[in-house]
Amino acid sequence: MHNDHGSRRSVLDASDLARVAVFAALIAALGLPGSFSVFGGVPITAQTFGVMLAGAILGPRLGALAVLALLALTAAGLPLLAGGRGGLSVFVGPSAGYLVGWIAGAFVVGLIVHSAARKPTAWRTALAMLVGGILVVYAFGLPVQSLVTRLSLAQTALASLVFVPGDLVKAALATVTVSTLLRAYPRAFRRNWRSKAREEAAGTVPPAA
Repeated sequence: MHNDHGSRRSVLDASDLARVAVFAALIAALGLPGSFSVFGGVPITAQTFGVMLAGAILGPRLGALAVLALLALTAAGLPLLAGGRGGLSVFVGPSAGYLVGWIAGAFVVGLIVHSAARKPTAWRTALAMLVGGILVVYAFGLPVQSLVTRLSLAQTALASLVFVPGDLVKAALATVTVSTLLRAYPRAFRRNWRSKAREEAAGTVPPAA
């Protein structure tokens, strides 16, 4: 959590842990509608949408922790991934890299959204979803998928283009959701965002003519 000056506490409190648990549960719940596989056994699910929201709302550290908590429970055998998948076997399959990418993706989304003291614009939020929620996840997922399926990285990337439209839709929905929440309930982010008006009042930026 940030205080008025943007510093971050290093110790998690009960409310932090509760928020992590809520978003881990949200990501799990987004897997309830199920999934379908198109290439190499990698499923298309709504859970990446939850990963994007976790990073944007909780920030880089707690967002990544929420995903890590979900994956730890999955590894313990709970069927929390789309299609009721669970157990260690999911971490050696073609989608294993994408699961690890979720952790890094949530971190990068949070890093971009929370990168400045001023409340993020829709453009900054959209950039976070595209870079963290899609590019970073693919950067982890494609090499592992290529290794498991024994296809070249180029072939894997080309075949995986089928995922891109759905991921772009999820990124757009996440951007709209976060932007709406920033306007309607900014306290959800536990940030004291600066506004242009406050900066003008403090004399840090010149007032508009």
